[in-house]
Amino acid sequence: MFTGIITDIGHVRLIKPRGDTRFEIGTSYDTATIEMGASIACSGACLTVVDKGEGWFAVDVSAETLAKTNLGDWREGTSINLERSLRLGDELGGHIVLGHVDGVGTIRSITPEGDSLRFLFEVPQSLKSFIAPKGSVSVNGVSLTVNEVEGNVFGVNIIPHTQQMTTFGKNSAGDRINLEVDVLARYVARLNDRE
Repeated sequence: MFTGIITDIGHVRLIKPRGDTRFEIGTSYDTATIEMGASIACSGACLTVVDKGEGWFAVDVSAETLAKTNLGDWREGTSINLERSLRLGDELGGHIVLGHVDGVGTIRSITPEGDSLRFLFEVPQSLKSFIAPKGSVSVNGVSLTVNEVEGNVFGVNIIPHTQQMTTFGKNSAGDRINLEVDVLARYVARLNDRE
């Protein structure tokens, strides 16, 4: 479980295609404190640490994960948002994020608005009913508050701090993004389906 508050911007330092794909991720985390088997959210996808060294850790990614997320777009040098899993007693600064990517969307546009950047995201039709104005959504692992929704497009403002502390400062229109809808919205929708 995560909060959507990014604590490091890592980068893909090596990709090793095998039965699964192994990604080595460069990080500023103290890797001596990362246990083997630990969960780390990598741009919103909860991945398991299978190897590590000073300044890096490795994860194995299945073909299913590559197909259902934007991880298949990663190349050596790609910047990624990192968050270590929540521990009992940690501050819940964002919202409850599971690291289970629900779908892949696209950045439709990025427009300066004051000191912020206004991002418009286009989401798959199957996810649009889970996104509500002033609700929470995780985009590439970042907890965001939705400004407005129109059809399958929603907007958010990314303040300068968030631009600096996440990969949003490096994004461009057309980039594919990992989406995780709010877990509460998912369960409310499921309960409504039963009626």
